[in-house]
Amino acid sequence: MAEEPAGPGRVLWEPPRAWAEASNLAAFMRWLAERRGLDFDGYAELWRWSVERLEDFWGALAEYFEVRFDAPPERVLASRAMPGARWFEGARLNYAEHALRRPDERPALVYRSEDGGREALTRAEVAARVARARAGLRRLGVGRGDRVAGFLGNSPEAIVSMLATASLGAIWSSCPPEFGAASVLDRFRQIEPKVLVATDGYPYNGRFHDRREVLAGIAAALPSLAAVAVLPRAGAAPELAGAISFAELVAEPEPLAFEPVPFDHPLWILYSSGTTGLPKPIVHGHGGILLEHLKKLALHTDLSPGDRYYWYSTTGWMMWNYNVSGLLVDATVVIYEGAPAWPDLMRQFRLIDEERIGYFGTSAPFLLACRRAGISPRAELALDSLVGIGSTGAPLPVEGFEWVYEHVKPEVWLGSMSGGTDVCTAFVGSCPLLPVRAGEIQSIALGVKAEAWDETGRPVIDEVGELVIAAPMPSMPVFFWGDPDGRRYRESYFETYEGVWRHGDWIRFDREGRSVIYGRSDSTLNRGGVRIGTSELYSAVETVPGIVDALAVDTGALGREGELWLFVVLAEGTALDEALAGRLRSTLRERLSPRHVPDEIRAIPEVPKTLSGKKLEVPIKRILTGTPVERAVNLGTLANPRSIEALLAAIG
Repeated sequence: MAEEPAGPGRVLWEPPRAWAEASNLAAFMRWLAERRGLDFDGYAELWRWSVERLEDFWGALAEYFEVRFDAPPERVLASRAMPGARWFEGARLNYAEHALRRPDERPALVYRSEDGGREALTRAEVAARVARARAGLRRLGVGRGDRVAGFLGNSPEAIVSMLATASLGAIWSSCPPEFGAASVLDRFRQIEPKVLVATDGYPYNGRFHDRREVLAGIAAALPSLAAVAVLPRAGAAPELAGAISFAELVAEPEPLAFEPVPFDHPLWILYSSGTTGLPKPIVHGHGGILLEHLKKLALHTDLSPGDRYYWYSTTGWMMWNYNVSGLLVDATVVIYEGAPAWPDLMRQFRLIDEERIGYFGTSAPFLLACRRAGISPRAELALDSLVGIGSTGAPLPVEGFEWVYEHVKPEVWLGSMSGGTDVCTAFVGSCPLLPVRAGEIQSIALGVKAEAWDETGRPVIDEVGELVIAAPMPSMPVFFWGDPDGRRYRESYFETYEGVWRHGDWIRFDREGRSVIYGRSDSTLNRGGVRIGTSELYSAVETVPGIVDALAVDTGALGREGELWLFVVLAEGTALDEALAGRLRSTLRERLSPRHVPDEIRAIPEVPKTLSGKKLEVPIKRILTGTPVERAVNLGTLANPRSIEALLAAIG
């Protein structure tokens, strides 16, 4: 392959022909040809069929993955209306049964913790633990439709508790123990859990955090609780009414069984970030998540039985659920509890060698932090087991792609992807049949009719527009908890375009289906009619020596230009003087446009971010346009709450 110039769109990796032909996606295409008489000339044709013939595609997927229906569906898609699409009506199944349907001696789960802990479990051992937890929950009165809440770190106990809950037809929801009590209660009070499974402490950043007092406060503020099962790690268990130990919960064996539930029966409740107001409790169904995760993990991530699959997450991010679903495809799921960068950023890469990880999932902010820190994992480690890297959580810019191929592994398959908690998956992401190009997402996912729409509601190609989903997906929310008439659900996605899902991202597609995400559309920088995403501005800003992070906010509203504020985090020993401010302005003028030179530049010690690492662009915009801080942002959802006070001081 001839060397291409550096920059956007440059091909960084192409799938070797034999590798692509051996992929699960290629096998699925051969199966469609043999069983359905469908021959597709490449991925683009397959994708087009998958969105034009939704019933055929999702029905074929269920058959291909041998989904076990206790009762078969009357039809695949009874109504295409959004919201309200009706999938696989009449079908009965259980997500947990598919995660545990082969309880043999193959490795299922490897747990690693920051403090050196390690535990490995076979598929049979996971199933046995789930059976015990299921029996314990039944003794506590948990049944179909009840909510079980987890205040747990990323541990085997969290996975076992979730699967046991699902096996009963009960509904799981979790928060990580680093959440403040107010953030936990903002979530759990809405769903009124019957049982709380909780840890009383967790390791992070080199020390143990005792959460006994916080746990006691949470339990006391949830009157719906019949019992609390405590995983004791901090010493003496807290005095809680109705408390038992986790060991007591799983003390008695019982044969493992699975409650058959309707296709759209609630499986788990995830939450929007809750940076403003109460988090939205997003309910996903057994069948929709099962089919979506089988599709994404097997066909788009190319996971096969025995592959070692890891995505760094906490139990408060949808990627935890996505990681656990590796059990559906018989992969060995690796989980990690602790800080990703303790004692240093190389820790995550050392884990790849130590556990022979084949697919390593992380976030774009983590990869960019590695780039800024100047580390080079390939110089110190073998990384010979590593086949693929997944990146999500924020757009990965060109320089992030180039750093991976220069400093991690030149022949690795890098998949940037974007979707959301709303669907617990990605709309756009990896494809094992296509090349990887710098700064671009490889493909639109199968079964996802994703488009970019302009301000008139017209689909556009090679132009930036609103990301919309123009046809239903099985993993769209069943409903929001506590939203009986569906008003909050409709307002969240369907208020802008009737019957079409508006996701809130700013995206550009080319004719081949490749895409670039430019950030949230409500934080887009619209300067004199020239619109760009914040990710473009950050890429430019971070080329300026002395800048390690940035936050950009345009105070303008639709049809009205406001001020462009740029907040920068400086490298140690750097001052925001006139010379540095001048370099910033000239860089933005040259790389973006004269209209994107900021009106105000202020130094801050750190960028305010959510617990999942997302920058608080929209809440800060609201603060700058006059919204009181207490209404603009929920401090309990932030990874660094004190950063708001520092930013307010910088505003003056």
